[in-house]
Amino acid sequence: MSLQELMRQRREKLATWRAIGVEPYAYRFEPTHHAADILAWGERVSAEAGPLVRVAGRVMSLRGHGKAGFAHLLDGSGRIQVYFRADRLLDQYRRFELLDVGDWVGVAGHVFRTRTGEITIRADSVELLAKSIRPLPEKWHGLRDPETRFRQRYADLIMNPPVRETFRRRARLVAALRSRLDREGYLEVETPVLQPLYGGAFARPFVTQHHALDLQLYLRISDELYLKRLVVGGLERVYEFSRDFRNEGMDRAHNPEFTLLEFYRAFADVHDMMSFTEELVREAVVAAAGGPVIEWQGRRLDFGRPGWPRVSLLDAVGREVGEDVSAVDRAQLARLAASRGIETRPGTGAGGFLDALFGALVEPGLDGPCFVVDFPAETSPLARASRARPEVVERFELYAGGMELANAFSEQNDPAAQRAAFEDQMVRRSEGDEEAQVLDRDYVRALEYGLPPTGGVGIGVDRLAMLVTDSRSIRDVILFPLLRPEEGLGEEEDEDLAAPAPGEGSDPR
Repeated sequence: MSLQELMRQRREKLATWRAIGVEPYAYRFEPTHHAADILAWGERVSAEAGPLVRVAGRVMSLRGHGKAGFAHLLDGSGRIQVYFRADRLLDQYRRFELLDVGDWVGVAGHVFRTRTGEITIRADSVELLAKSIRPLPEKWHGLRDPETRFRQRYADLIMNPPVRETFRRRARLVAALRSRLDREGYLEVETPVLQPLYGGAFARPFVTQHHALDLQLYLRISDELYLKRLVVGGLERVYEFSRDFRNEGMDRAHNPEFTLLEFYRAFADVHDMMSFTEELVREAVVAAAGGPVIEWQGRRLDFGRPGWPRVSLLDAVGREVGEDVSAVDRAQLARLAASRGIETRPGTGAGGFLDALFGALVEPGLDGPCFVVDFPAETSPLARASRARPEVVERFELYAGGMELANAFSEQNDPAAQRAAFEDQMVRRSEGDEEAQVLDRDYVRALEYGLPPTGGVGIGVDRLAMLVTDSRSIRDVILFPLLRPEEGLGEEEDEDLAAPAPGEGSDPR
């Protein structure tokens, strides 16, 4: 039976509900229990009628036997069976007969255990809370096409219980990160999403227009420069969970809209932030995944062992190419990149070639967790020069599962040095590097008031969520990832839902 025919039949039932005097879209219902609460009673539930409960959920299965029938309701905690009998429901039994899989209902009744041992609610009343006009996707295989799952996340959440757990685990991860920062005395703040000048990262922005002011604005690519302005102002420890936007390609680790946690601490340097980041991430992983050791896409990642290894970027690239690259020579690095077919942007300097070589040759093998250090100044214009190795800066990136999870600096607080670094970036922009950073004169002015020694860290929340949920793609941990426009969306679309659930049709049972 076609989707259109099934929906036609359901609209007829919608009219029948109204004809018998029932509004099929209720205003409210007050549950007293969730399914999981009742199932947790376990052996205390007997064949005798037990406590009276009120439960609301979506009908996920229906089966009838003459004057009696069963349904399974799905609520936010799980599934529970409901038993309907004509001699108990009387006139309301007609309501059970009109139900379809997918409808939202509220039931009141006593809990008991069936002869097969299943904890069940014997319904004394049933209320329709929302009529489902569109049948659920095919029951036994769920949504088969990944893009359909992401596009119709509402259906994905209904049909695939592990997806709901993925986002619960992500929420626990964020809560743990926030809780630790709060305990450490960090102040959660909010900075502008629409910015007159973008900065803080190497990326192309999304551009928009404010018509009232006739002003071109940018969706932020980072909140770094605004957060450090707050440290200048005397807020010594600040953090923000920000939605950031970068006008770039999409792959399993990149989405144009993503969540970044950034935090800054006055009087600290990169070494302080490295130690704290290890503690923070470990605590968040344990809170989200239940322990410090996780399995991710066949890799075993141990966040519990103390003192995560330090990996020198220069030394690691040198080992892979078989040459010493510590001089950070542009001609040498360009040759090495070209010989391996590694593409780079126009205007790429020595640091950019080094970064490209690292990304292609070293990064995929960093199971970690580990800290990568020894980054060149060209790719780190907001960081201070290293006290131990002047040719690099005080910066680290945290890696696990072959992905960058965090980026951190001893923040540049010398206004003259910061302006010079910005000006060098502007030269690179003039040479064709569209992702080079721009000169932010107001930020330099803020530094002229005095930024105390500061350490800062940015953590990619989506990527960390990928690890603790064993998700292959960043789209698996973003509720509504960006997708290409859907073609043909209208009254006759969605044949990709496959067959209706078993039992759908003129007799849904």
